Amino acid sequence: MADQTQEIPERPKGEGEGEKKGPSKNELKKLAKEKEKAEKAAKRAAEEEARKKEQEANDVSKDDYGQLPLVRKPSGVKHEKLVDLAKKYENETFENGPEVVFRATVENARNQSAKLSFLVFSQQSNTIQAVVAASDTLSRQMVKFAGSIPTESEVVVHGVLNKPREPVKSTTIQNLEIHVTKLYTLCRAESQLPLQVADAEGRIPAEGEENAVRDDGKPIVALNTRLNNRTIDLKANLNHAIFSIKFGVQQLFTEFLLERGFIGINTPRLLGAPSEGGSSVFEVKYFDQKAYLAQSPQLYKQMMIAARFERVMEIGPIFRAENSNTARHLTEFTGLDMEMAFEEDYHEVVTMLEELMLHIFNGLRTRYKKETDYVRTVYQVEEFKLPEAGKVPRLHFAEGIKMLRDAGEEIGDFDDLSTPQEKRLGALVLEKYGSDFYVLDNYPLAIRPFYTMPSAETQEKYNASEPNAGYSNSYDFFMRGQEIMSGAQRIHDATHLEKRMKEHVTPVDPKSDGLRDYVNAFRYGCPPHAGGGIGLERIVMLWLGLPNVRLASLFPRDPGRLIP
Repeated sequence: MADQTQEIPERPKGEGEGEKKGPSKNELKKLAKEKEKAEKAAKRAAEEEARKKEQEANDVSKDDYGQLPLVRKPSGVKHEKLVDLAKKYENETFENGPEVVFRATVENARNQSAKLSFLVFSQQSNTIQAVVAASDTLSRQMVKFAGSIPTESEVVVHGVLNKPREPVKSTTIQNLEIHVTKLYTLCRAESQLPLQVADAEGRIPAEGEENAVRDDGKPIVALNTRLNNRTIDLKANLNHAIFSIKFGVQQLFTEFLLERGFIGINTPRLLGAPSEGGSSVFEVKYFDQKAYLAQSPQLYKQMMIAARFERVMEIGPIFRAENSNTARHLTEFTGLDMEMAFEEDYHEVVTMLEELMLHIFNGLRTRYKKETDYVRTVYQVEEFKLPEAGKVPRLHFAEGIKMLRDAGEEIGDFDDLSTPQEKRLGALVLEKYGSDFYVLDNYPLAIRPFYTMPSAETQEKYNASEPNAGYSNSYDFFMRGQEIMSGAQRIHDATHLEKRMKEHVTPVDPKSDGLRDYVNAFRYGCPPHAGGGIGLERIVMLWLGLPNVRLASLFPRDPGRLIP
């Protein structure tokens, strides 16, 4: 048989299992260069690490600076307050004063040279200059560390008080400085902040002021930017002054009423049904049913009077679902409320409220003069003009209408005042009576809530075909032409109250879930009473001349803002 084995031809190189081609000479050179480069980099890093370790080993200050642990044990060392040091040592003469320790915020830090750094430390509104200077006992590494601490970092400072050669004009404590011996960070701030605290020390742009700039040419930061970064914004001394004054108003309100026999109460903010009519109420989910946030403590205050408490007061949140995007409206604000029984005439309560407001104003003018003056250097406004005690301008609503008409305003006898008309009337009252504070009394019945007592004259002229005609025993208080408080004598008779609820401009059902218990409270006997609700943020805004009520709220809530 013939041999059928066939010879397989050899494939050319580069095809199939042929021999693979290696890297080119250029590629080999490139790889060699990269290897050499990596080896040099590794060598430099090793040398730098060795040098760093050597420096650390030879750093005489290595234990005198750095980051402290998050949790520390008590050391027994007294931590000073800058304000106390200033009072105690500022007028004394010495070269090297006492050693001190204090916690502070870094307001500014800069390296003057490799051997010298300057810092400014602050405790709230008090600031002091500090010097970190290299010496035989203080290393250059520590100087570098000190000058590189980011602004707003929290630190613990050990140092020696000294007298600067000349007063330090850039700090509040000008005749003292700290020569730092130890410096530790407690909380290191980020180097890039979304808002500088210095920016928050100035005013916000005026309404319609586009691309506003400060005197130094830097842009004025807009209100929204500040509120979006509110925690940083609140660090400003300006805001510390504003909110010290806000707390002062609450303190003055409470002390005045306490001295006159009022008792503090806490009424519910969650309601099972809307209680005062209207649509300006927030609905929330409450387990398997609906609930509503209280628009005011009004009905509960009256129920407390019926429960023989006679004089009650409350400070608490108020919620209004009003889509008002103005400079003076918030959807959540703080209410200062009071209610009291009176003997004969509701003006007993009006007089009490006038005296309360004068007590608050005079308290702010004396106890909080420093804070008031500071804020007014930023938001420049004339000093608030006060009437003498017992001489608060108290105008009948009809008198206010006449003053506006005489000034050229077109307005009906029983029309509610618009905001511009309120401001105009405030200017007219200031011109005539020399007071930024006044009371407008006897508002038209038709524009007041259903629980408002009609005036005696209105009741005498009652006409069933026009049940809401005439005036009422109600009043508003004004500051700089803007309303800060609304109040009235309340209807304390259940039968009369039911009647008014049904015939009101916006009728409500006295037997509804939100009102039934309220009406029943007066079936068991209740003295005549009156009171009012004051907007805390409005008082602060108008006392200081702030352009926007949001500046008087820590974390304001309005139709477009629910965070932060």
